[in-house]
Amino acid sequence: MARRIEKLFVPGPAGNLEALLEEPEDGEPRYAALVCHPHPQHGGTMHTKVVYRIARGLRKTGAVVLRFNYRGVNLSEGAYADGVGELEDARTCLAFLRERYPDLPFVVAGFSFGSRIALQLAGQIPEMRRAIAVGFPTKYPDKDYLEPCSVPRTFLHSTIDVHGPMVELEALTKTLSGPPTVEFVVSQDHFFVDALDAFEEAVVRTGHAI
Repeated sequence: MARRIEKLFVPGPAGNLEALLEEPEDGEPRYAALVCHPHPQHGGTMHTKVVYRIARGLRKTGAVVLRFNYRGVNLSEGAYADGVGELEDARTCLAFLRERYPDLPFVVAGFSFGSRIALQLAGQIPEMRRAIAVGFPTKYPDKDYLEPCSVPRTFLHSTIDVHGPMVELEALTKTLSGPPTVEFVVSQDHFFVDALDAFEEAVVRTGHAI
């Protein structure tokens, strides 16, 4: 039987949100995952290469994955709302995913700006199984939302990232409760441009641990 791939629109706080729901390649889903894309004002969409690799890696480990576009991106209605509205978009899409698969544990993952969204949700939804932060931008000064948090967190990061240098991420994660899992992928930039396969393998390892 071919796996389910469904293009849909999720009713959001500022209008319909364009989304893509994909079940695992093999077997029934064992958990559900929401994946959040990078900054909408810098070209981020649910089809960004890193976001696609996160989704595919998690599907390989049995996840049903929902990707979506924030308000104002591609076919999603509304306009950029300074991260506040985008957090509500993600919360709405997560609620949709949990309603569709009520018996599955769930995780939230995100890349760059999307990692901030994922970690904010983790601090607010303690029943989440795990939060996966990819390319977390340490350069943003506001980090109060990172604690308190009882949800296990995994940080996947490039060894060279202008938005989150290794030394800054290492220092930050050492201060967090858990402690979080941190894995660096040898790459030359924020987008894992020369190491997407290795990055996806790291996502698969993370997914198997869920």
